[in-house]
Amino acid sequence: MAATDFVFGTVGSPLSTPKKPGGTLGGVKRLAELKLGALELAWVQSVRVTLATCEAIRQAAHEAHISLSVHAPYYINLNADSDEWPKSRKRLMDAAYFGHQAGASEIVFHPGSYFAQSPAQVLRVAVPRLRACRDELDALGVSAVLRPETMGKSAMLGSLEDVLTLSAEIEGVEPCLDFAHLHARAGDGSGNSYAEWGAMLDRVAERLGEVALRRLHIHLSGIEYSVKGERNHLPFAQADLRYRDLLTALRDRGCGGRILCESPILEEDALRLQRAWRRLTGPSASTPRATRTRE
Repeated sequence: MAATDFVFGTVGSPLSTPKKPGGTLGGVKRLAELKLGALELAWVQSVRVTLATCEAIRQAAHEAHISLSVHAPYYINLNADSDEWPKSRKRLMDAAYFGHQAGASEIVFHPGSYFAQSPAQVLRVAVPRLRACRDELDALGVSAVLRPETMGKSAMLGSLEDVLTLSAEIEGVEPCLDFAHLHARAGDGSGNSYAEWGAMLDRVAERLGEVALRRLHIHLSGIEYSVKGERNHLPFAQADLRYRDLLTALRDRGCGGRILCESPILEEDALRLQRAWRRLTGPSASTPRATRTRE
């Protein structure tokens, strides 16, 4: 199967963004200079933006040909208790509404915690809550896709199966696949090979259809982890993540979409990924095969 293409970028503005104009507008300009094509607005603490600012972001990204997404605030939990859920819901809805106004087509969010319950129990609460959010956004004309993210700790709602269930049950919801988190989640070094990543992608296609592989939204970085899962993000050069094997699996299954880097050296590692992808998919690329070496 021939590979489609990925657009590469960063979660948050590049570290080399000049202080003037700075912020998101400066980040958009800097990404264009670097010849990267995507920015995820890191609204991870709160959504504090005016409609005028959203319009300025939309216009700047359009002119620079930068694809936009939003990372919603961390403090969203589809399994929150009845007192906390309205606050979580507002954070998600604000991120989606204002993100849509800013030109973002994807809204990434952390889906929450199990609170020592089984995934099946939690999903019985999470699915109807997220469906109600989606229904209200549709009524408001907000077309941005809601993307629950795979999480790096086993105590968190956000296994591959969790996000695929949310996506399969609700139209307008699709997964954000953080492969570093999936590698860290078990805490035993698994989820780090061509075969394992291929199986994950096959599962996405099985649950959501082959078309889902053409519009993937991926987070990627090196990662430090313990037996309890994720600890923190790392540059690729300091981590064990075999990202070239992952890119090969993506190529061999004809995947496409966006890959957003969350490394501590954001744009440097985003460019590293983009170069590696282009070597794999360019005219001189070798026949499909798994590789065990890191760049």
